[in-house]
Amino acid sequence: MPRLRRFACALTGSAEEADDVLQGAFEKAIKNQKLWQKGTRLDSWMYRIVQNYFLNTIRDRKTRVKYHERAGDEMPSSVDERPQLEARLTLQAVQIEMQGLDPDQRAVMELICIEGHSYSEVAQILDIPMGTVTSRLARGRTALKKALYNFNNPLDGNEG
Repeated sequence: MPRLRRFACALTGSAEEADDVLQGAFEKAIKNQKLWQKGTRLDSWMYRIVQNYFLNTIRDRKTRVKYHERAGDEMPSSVDERPQLEARLTLQAVQIEMQGLDPDQRAVMELICIEGHSYSEVAQILDIPMGTVTSRLARGRTALKKALYNFNNPLDGNEG
């Protein structure tokens, strides 16, 4: 359950919305439990249900929601706090940019980079070919790298 919740949070960008997605996905899983085949991975089946429920929610709304958090109004009071503030701002930028990724890229990034699944496990969980996993991961990483470069170099027009 905690891994599914982290996955849902990564997809939605909000703990509250993730809980709604999880609740809907669990209802769907319970209603369709006869479709799960014994001997197969239950976690893969649940990840797929969570992702599909989330994508259906987006389609139903016809809009994508972006969540932006504020870094905080306080400036660091000493030099020692600056690295912590910069790290927090960078993490915040990563979270915001993750929400801007295509949901399919975001799902692959979450499962591989955060949850630590292998490429083959992700291909099985999402029921997609291995080549699709690698291309979504590459496009997601490229987009994040570009966004973070622009975040760290706001006055530089070049991209790294």
